[in-house]
Amino acid sequence: MATSKQGEGGMNNQSMNESIERDEEDKGNQSPLSFKSLLWHGGSVYDAWFSCASNQVAQVLLTLPYSFSQLGMLSGIIFQVFYGIIGSWTAYLISILYVEYRSRKEKENVSFKNHVIQWFEVLDGLLGPYWKAVGLAFNCTFLLFGSVIQLIACASNIYYINDKLDKRTWTYIFGACCATTVFIPSFHNYRIWSFLGLGMTTYTAWYLTIASLLHGQVEGVQHSGPTKMVLYFTGATNILYTFGGHAVTVEIMDAMWKPRKFKFIYLIATLYVFTLTIPSATAVYWAFGDQLLTHSNAFSLLPPNGWRTTAVVLMLIHQVSSFLSKFPFHLFFPLFFFFFFSYASSNASCAVHNIWVCLYALVFRVGEGDRHA
Repeated sequence: MATSKQGEGGMNNQSMNESIERDEEDKGNQSPLSFKSLLWHGGSVYDAWFSCASNQVAQVLLTLPYSFSQLGMLSGIIFQVFYGIIGSWTAYLISILYVEYRSRKEKENVSFKNHVIQWFEVLDGLLGPYWKAVGLAFNCTFLLFGSVIQLIACASNIYYINDKLDKRTWTYIFGACCATTVFIPSFHNYRIWSFLGLGMTTYTAWYLTIASLLHGQVEGVQHSGPTKMVLYFTGATNILYTFGGHAVTVEIMDAMWKPRKFKFIYLIATLYVFTLTIPSATAVYWAFGDQLLTHSNAFSLLPPNGWRTTAVVLMLIHQVSSFLSKFPFHLFFPLFFFFFFSYASSNASCAVHNIWVCLYALVFRVGEGDRHA
């Protein structure tokens, strides 16, 4: 009995010491207010909120009116609210799992000072290696298609400003630009980008809303959606993508000074995102109706002027920064970056060579991550 009590007392003292050390670390991170820390060292509740909000909506803001033309006005709004609530609940559950995993590892004296915890690691620690493999497969799939979508979106946007280069060439250019985001270590260092990214998205959303209302409805406008079952579910899938970046929840929490305060941050961020997505998509669909069925990018229907050009430039900047926000899994970025270029290449031998480079980069980076762990 005495031994067990001493053991319990030792564990309690250890947990208390860990909490004290964490609080001291928090104070150390917060106290020196300098220009560098203001822009670079983020880990507060507000930083997490900016990261969640800027991560949820980016290029999809320009395609939501297209989804409304496929779904209809009412279904589009209902799906946004439904997916937003489900996404917030999912993020809440993930936050609980992260706290449990982190607590178990800290009791085992595991240090995460030079390591970023990722979603598949949480699954491995709580459920075993099988679920780690499943989570890793989902993450890789999300990265593969998400990175391709992001690069194509950049090329599509810049084409409205400069059409002297074809979209494939613009995709190569922005692929090289997006590759530089791997030099940003973690969400700790994403403070300024998440703040600017959300500001850029907010400008674009309200530009779409105001410009559509000022433009008014086109002559003979029709709102016939939904017309086909395939289009209906295609539009619903696009809206799901808006609120589908839950895998980064773990990385955002891991960058926080006090991760236990994350619980309702995702929900609050989602409520703000609603103020951007619902008015803009509704206004554009109200103005142009079924024309959106053949114009997936909302910029294509709005008249070219300085306001639209500004929105395009801001969205391009946000797209580049969004590569880190949506895809912070640095261990796997080389795989999808080179894989995309292999897919775009017309030279089969070059494609095979690049795939081998991908696999080598993947093995090297995973090994490097395990060494830090």
